[in-house]
Amino acid sequence: MNKLGFSSHVMVVVLVSVWVNASEVFRYFAIVMPETREFLHMVPDIAPMDLTVFLIWGLWDTLLTTMIVVMYWLVAQHRGHSFSSASIAGLASWAFFFVLFWVGMINMSLTSVQLALIALPLALLETVVASGIACLLYRAIDRHRQAN
Repeated sequence: MNKLGFSSHVMVVVLVSVWVNASEVFRYFAIVMPETREFLHMVPDIAPMDLTVFLIWGLWDTLLTTMIVVMYWLVAQHRGHSFSSASIAGLASWAFFFVLFWVGMINMSLTSVQLALIALPLALLETVVASGIACLLYRAIDRHRQAN
């Protein structure tokens, strides 16, 4: 694996972010927001939808996507661009980002265990698929570079 330019990495992050954003939006609006509003019904204006929330969410998704791609890249440096690398990177990303988040939320009584048991498997699917997309993109970049 030859060294890639910064623009190649940015392109991978941008393309992977399409999946991550779609997955995050689906999970939040279909499951997390309604369950959070029900669980914390006594908190006024819980889970609002406004510009500040969307900006923070954009930052969250950017950090998440970048972390997934970097994690995949690090694993691939040792194991090559393979789906086993994507699985390892996806699992590690999930554990470092989502498991810590949901354990903290449960620990502070800000969510239910039942919601975490629904959200965590969906987040695992998200990170493994995102790592798989990164794998496919880096493979394509490598093939393109070798052909030229």
